Amino acid sequence: QVHLVESGGGLVQAGGSLRLSCATSGRTVRDYAMGWFRQAPGKEREFVAAKNWSGRTTYYADSVKGRFTISRDNAKNTMYLQMNSLKPEDTAVYYCAASVSIYTRVLVTTGEYNYWGQGTQVTVSS
Repeated sequence: QVHLVESGGGLVQAGGSLRLSCATSGRTVRDYAMGWFRQAPGKEREFVAAKNWSGRTTYYADSVKGRFTISRDNAKNTMYLQMNSLKPEDTAVYYCAASVSIYTRVLVTTGEYNYWGQGTQVTVSS
């Protein structure tokens, strides 16, 4: 069992930056494949970025590629999402997720993840 807690969301102007954190408890981040998803009002939850179980492979949604960076600190049991050059269309609730599945590929669908955080709101004003 693992407990995930996101933080770092807030209100920012277009072009600004935020760093989201996902703290884990129960087990270490190195035991899981981990990812970030987001959900805007009236839309389905969508994939943003993720690392595979080993942490060696990373994958980003096309909409955030080049602007967002996912990372993890095994010593702190924390995953991060650095978001730069934010756009109004990035406004959403951001969720971190963890999967016990041991695959070399990156997991990009919600159904592949076993654990979810409560979400943190990111609002980008134009």
